[in-house]
Amino acid sequence: MASKSVVDLLEASSGVHYSGFHLNGLKTRNSEVEQPTTSETETVHKQPFIIGVAGGAASGKTTVCDMIIEQLRDQRVVLVNQDSFYQNLTKEELTRVHEYNFDHPDAFDTEQLLFIMERLKHGQPVDIPNYDFKSYKNNVLPTRRVNPSDVIILEGILLFHDTRVRELMNMKIFVDTDADVRLARRIRRDTVEKGRDIRTVLDQYSKFVKPAFDDFILPTKKYADIIIPRGGDNPVAIDLIVQHIHTKLGQHDLCKIYPNLYVIQSTFQIRGMHTLIRDAKTTKHDFVFYADRLIRLVVEHGLGHLPFTEKQVITPTGSVYTGVDFCKRLCGVSVIRSGESMENALRACCKGIKIGKILIHREGDNGQQLIYEKLPNDISDRHVLLLDPILGTGNSAVQAISLLVRKGVPESNIIFLNLISAPQGVHVVCKSFPKIKIVTSEIEIGLNEEYRVIPGMGEFGDRYFGTDDDDQQVGSPV
Repeated sequence: MASKSVVDLLEASSGVHYSGFHLNGLKTRNSEVEQPTTSETETVHKQPFIIGVAGGAASGKTTVCDMIIEQLRDQRVVLVNQDSFYQNLTKEELTRVHEYNFDHPDAFDTEQLLFIMERLKHGQPVDIPNYDFKSYKNNVLPTRRVNPSDVIILEGILLFHDTRVRELMNMKIFVDTDADVRLARRIRRDTVEKGRDIRTVLDQYSKFVKPAFDDFILPTKKYADIIIPRGGDNPVAIDLIVQHIHTKLGQHDLCKIYPNLYVIQSTFQIRGMHTLIRDAKTTKHDFVFYADRLIRLVVEHGLGHLPFTEKQVITPTGSVYTGVDFCKRLCGVSVIRSGESMENALRACCKGIKIGKILIHREGDNGQQLIYEKLPNDISDRHVLLLDPILGTGNSAVQAISLLVRKGVPESNIIFLNLISAPQGVHVVCKSFPKIKIVTSEIEIGLNEEYRVIPGMGEFGDRYFGTDDDDQQVGSPV
């Protein structure tokens, strides 16, 4: 099928293995706590997006970091090396330095690394040590002044070993390079740059480097979100990663400003489906198929934000299982007509759910007019899932939400589900209704001069229901 070919193309061409990004730096959201006002949230310090790059020695980590930094030229990026945080060797250790294992977790001053990162996260400049490999001290050479940045790239062989360091990261990359290639690079580097003889290099490799890789570094591969084979020799993979970084940076910033905005965790499978439904050449059949898959994911994620009550059941083995019971007072409301494309997914997840309708006439940017509404009589007593696949300017969404509020629905009982959201629309909706929740699958670049979402996916309703004019230029609705 088409999805298989696209995903295979993404993974086979780059060799990337992906298991999801984590916005771990964000606080756990509590829907019961009243959200701060917009003026308060805008003054909150903007924390950096932290990327960890780990892997064996000479795997190509530094090259990968350099390539990412080069392509993120429009962001303020700083590189922090784990090598800067080696422990100072004692006099006894200096007398037998060739027996010291620099690839062991205890060789690093992790507490100092955590202290430095904590200051950077809170917008404070820091002085990073410059480790001297001749004296094996970190207080001989001048320190490196690092100012707060939008993006921090942490690079080192054992970055994923300590749980506290892993939890700092919003994205974790493991550079996976063949052992023979790493050894060849190490021999070339140590003999040419450090003047060591081959026998010493091989002896150190067999005694310390390889055992440490097998015992401490390779096991941390399982914590990676992305695994890059061949390191810097894999430019396709790095291009894909940079595209994802750009996307996640936009989501990261908005989610910090608005704790009521939820972006479902991205994967290359989801990105592949987005690629298909955004392609103007995609057939109606494929567009509907992959749009339905994405809609189902958004609906399932949205349902996860409903209140639940504890419930105990008896399993077939006679055991007691303590779980949760679904929210019973629930209904959907679709914004005609694009929102109707999301109704089947909601019905598939919630058997017998009531679904109301709202029709809003849109003329240009600001000309919204409520034409029709048919809602459940008891909607004020229900949690409402508002359905509209595109959040553009946010003006139509504000009209729909305002109607629900006038009908007595508490603002905190509304969850707005959509496939793509323009930042402008997110700002408008969240400023107008700071207690509702927005669940989306991707944050867009923005709006063009015609107030259409870019890159967008065209007139969603026309493409989904097969009423689009092939001769018209494809553009994204607001």
